[in-house]
Amino acid sequence: MTIYFGLGTNLGDKEQHLRTAVQKIKERIGKVISLSAFYATAPWGFTSEHTFLNAALCVETQLSPLEILKITQEIELEMGRIHKSVNGAYSDRVIDIDLLLCFAGDGTPVLLDVPGLQLPHPLMQDRRFVLEPLAEIAPDVVHPVLKKTMQELL
Repeated sequence: MTIYFGLGTNLGDKEQHLRTAVQKIKERIGKVISLSAFYATAPWGFTSEHTFLNAALCVETQLSPLEILKITQEIELEMGRIHKSVNGAYSDRVIDIDLLLCFAGDGTPVLLDVPGLQLPHPLMQDRRFVLEPLAEIAPDVVHPVLKKTMQELL
């Protein structure tokens, strides 16, 4: 299975937080295939004096999306994330790890809509801070619902 993640942080040593998250994902979820550059971005959906650092990550794994979600939530907690954003109530965060896209071993898109996880991520196409790093590492990957490449969505 191939999973694309969006990573973000706007507190503390942002570059180190992203690197730590990538390392923990590598150790617990699977092989890192590609990692985008780190992108400095303005907060989205709320006001903060802290800018974000964002990245996209592609990983190969044998785990299911729900197993991956559980692990990423554990990583967020370990790194100091106190609470997830709920119903658009966004706030500053040490780390945010979002599952964006998932493809089975044969390349078939995994579509999922269960409490706590939607694949593909329902807002990814509206967020430049997601699309820019994702288009860097996966420009030709097609959004399974919108039928456009990441480059086209960007």
